[in-house]
Amino acid sequence: MRLLSMSGHFLLTPIPESSPDLLPKDIKLAVLGAGRVGKSAMIVRFLTKRFIGDYEPNTGKLYSRLVSVEGDQLSLQIQDTPGGVQIQDSLPQVVDSLSKCVQWAEGFLLVYSITDYNSYLSIRPLYQHIRKVHPDSKAPVIIVGNKGDLLHARQVQTQDGIQLANELGSLFLEISTSENYEDVCDVFQHLCKEVSKLHNLSGERRRASIIPRPRSPNMQDLKRRFKQALSPKVKAPSALG
Repeated sequence: MRLLSMSGHFLLTPIPESSPDLLPKDIKLAVLGAGRVGKSAMIVRFLTKRFIGDYEPNTGKLYSRLVSVEGDQLSLQIQDTPGGVQIQDSLPQVVDSLSKCVQWAEGFLLVYSITDYNSYLSIRPLYQHIRKVHPDSKAPVIIVGNKGDLLHARQVQTQDGIQLANELGSLFLEISTSENYEDVCDVFQHLCKEVSKLHNLSGERRRASIIPRPRSPNMQDLKRRFKQALSPKVKAPSALG
């Protein structure tokens, strides 16, 4: 898959800096994949339960919502990303903007369409780019084969998705955004839970590292005691003449 024609201004929407006026950003996700695979439709389906079939090609939209995952209220941010980007062939500014998005996010959905084999081929480079940006990170990645209802136009077999996910060490799910809201919801909720686990582990490590240091001894007092121990406690009387 080659880079689609685009202007030099084809960049992701800037991710806003944290502000006291904004809600805490507990969970930050990014949805990556080729164009026309249904990334925007998936996000909107999850957040609103509505399916919208056609979208204008986006330049990267950030969705912010309060969501409930297993009874926990989470402040969720989802970064949608432009399609048509192939890492090896992309313009430097596009790759740089994509890298900033990957660096910002804590969990990732890599989406392809089962009706587009080229979109399937784009998943491995995207995964490798994530691990390049997060070399020591355990950021969870889920591979999603979308448009599972279009079996008559299938170009990617389910086993292909399973094999790729096994090779990359990721979870794989094949879904239909248009027909099954529950599957879409499961994908996002599972990713939220995996990111939450990382938060909990990180918090435990920080708490474990904050051990009260023993109070430093008073060095002047130690010196005084040391001198007392070396000096004779009672001086011998002088000899009388």
